Amino acid sequence: MPGARLTVGSSSPAFTFVLIMGVVNLFSDMTYEGGAAMNGQYMATLGASAAVISITAGAGEFLGYVVRSVSGYVTDKTGRYWLITFAGYAINLLAVPAMALVGNWQMAALLVFAERIGRAIRKPTVEAMLSYTTGKHGRGWVYAVNTALDETGATLGPLIVALVLLLGGDYRAGYALLLISSALALGFVVVARVNFPLPSRLEEGRTAPARSLGVAYYLYMAAASCFAVGLLSYELVAYHLSQAKLMADAWIPVLLALATGCSVLAGLVLGKLYDRAALPTLLSAVALSSLLSPLVVLGSLPVVLVGMAFLGIGYATQDTLLKAVIAGLLPEGKRNLAFGLFYAGYGVGWLVGSVAMG
Repeated sequence: MPGARLTVGSSSPAFTFVLIMGVVNLFSDMTYEGGAAMNGQYMATLGASAAVISITAGAGEFLGYVVRSVSGYVTDKTGRYWLITFAGYAINLLAVPAMALVGNWQMAALLVFAERIGRAIRKPTVEAMLSYTTGKHGRGWVYAVNTALDETGATLGPLIVALVLLLGGDYRAGYALLLISSALALGFVVVARVNFPLPSRLEEGRTAPARSLGVAYYLYMAAASCFAVGLLSYELVAYHLSQAKLMADAWIPVLLALATGCSVLAGLVLGKLYDRAALPTLLSAVALSSLLSPLVVLGSLPVVLVGMAFLGIGYATQDTLLKAVIAGLLPEGKRNLAFGLFYAGYGVGWLVGSVAMG
């Protein structure tokens, strides 16, 4: 809601829910972004080519987005928010430390798919539950705060992995260590469920303004799909950095941490600006994100470092602004489906872009 204000130290139950789910996502992102920082190089050590790595990343994202429409539909029909949410988090998070046990790139690829599918199962339900808090605190700010927390985890995960590698550990040790953050995330999901069994009771005002999916919804979906085509996956960035010998493999996860650290700041700023001037903020963020690919692929190491800032803006656009857009177009009784279908279209764009660039 434009002009919404959050007071420091707010004891609002709605904001408490936002914070708890933010902590869940902090440990979740620590897990799977820590894994993502190694996936490209690890699969290469198992014999995968650049095309295999990029297509695996793209196909995983495609599955991860397409399944969201099914998950959203099932959740709207059954109303089993928390059961579906916990199942999704469990699959999403346990697939990452399981990478320590594989012996070939085919099995590693299957676990990448499992991790993305698990995330897809729980993603629409979490976004829909958070939408009940936007009437009080503003769409941009709610998703910005949640994103800031999960991107903090996404920053810490690669740094932890980099430390393991710098201290002489291998990729398997890095994956195994991420079991700790997986367990913490699942524990906080239980905390959220116990304290907020019915998130819909947090709703203040009318936060689902539409009666059905309209033209504006599908136009935004088409625009987001085009955005996804051009957003370079970090698996391919990592492979490029490794093969081009631009930096030692142990430092590549640090670069992902740099990008996600930039996204924390970008998300908070863009989320606040979105509640005041939605369309100009969205267009500016998309334009800046488009600079990522040429800087990373064609540049020297200093240019690549600059490119990481634009990757951070791309993450913030994807994880904050696009969610805020959809939250403003939610139809009554179809919140999960609306998020799920939107992300399915986004996933198609991600697959096309990943295959082309791979």
